Amino acid sequence: MRQLIEEISRSHFPNPPATPAQVAEFEAQMGWQLDADLRTFYLHCDGATLFVPRDDDPNYRILSLAEIPQATARLRRRDDSETTTSWYPVVDCQDSDFVLVDVAKPAPFPLLDAWHEAYPRRVRQIAASFSEFLERALSSNDHLYWLGE
Repeated sequence: MRQLIEEISRSHFPNPPATPAQVAEFEAQMGWQLDADLRTFYLHCDGATLFVPRDDDPNYRILSLAEIPQATARLRRRDDSETTTSWYPVVDCQDSDFVLVDVAKPAPFPLLDAWHEAYPRRVRQIAASFSEFLERALSSNDHLYWLGE
């Protein structure tokens, strides 16, 4: 995980780190604990965009801790199903497409594709952990790697 974060700092567009107090406040507000990958990431950078700056409509915009509750509320308005209550958006992929973390699973949390056209009817796992997601995203040449699968 450390190498992935160093690559983000070196070649991408990280936000300043979250403080331990911000992480604790987020966890209390959301009612779930970040897994080790997410905690390491957010204490290093509280969100980031990959490949291009945020203003250039990035394919990969990892949400800040403050943005996750807002994005969750927007996503939940699209669906009132009980099955989605453990899914939280962590990456905005443009056009209301998100990558979700499933906190109902044991850590490390899997990541899911939530394509707006099919959400929540068709949601599929695209990484077994946040570190796997980052590794694959960083080697994707700015393409949504799971779309080629």
